[in-house]
Amino acid sequence: SIRAALTAIQSFGRPNEIELLTLIDRRFSRHLPIQPNYRGRQVDAINKEKVIVHWQENEGEDAVYLIEK
Repeated sequence: SIRAALTAIQSFGRPNEIELLTLIDRRFSRHLPIQPNYRGRQVDAINKEKVIVHWQENEGEDAVYLIEK
């Protein structure tokens, strides 16, 4: 998780800057007020929805699906 990564980074000292890259930005279900600097795709998912990512190499297509849990 992002919180665990921030804690690990801070164990080496306080950084001057941290940039965050996410493949999928679940805009409406953030638990911390942290926004990525770079995002692959922004999805308006609520907590009851799940994001599924298919890769060309594994599933034969590049696709992002939003489904109900």
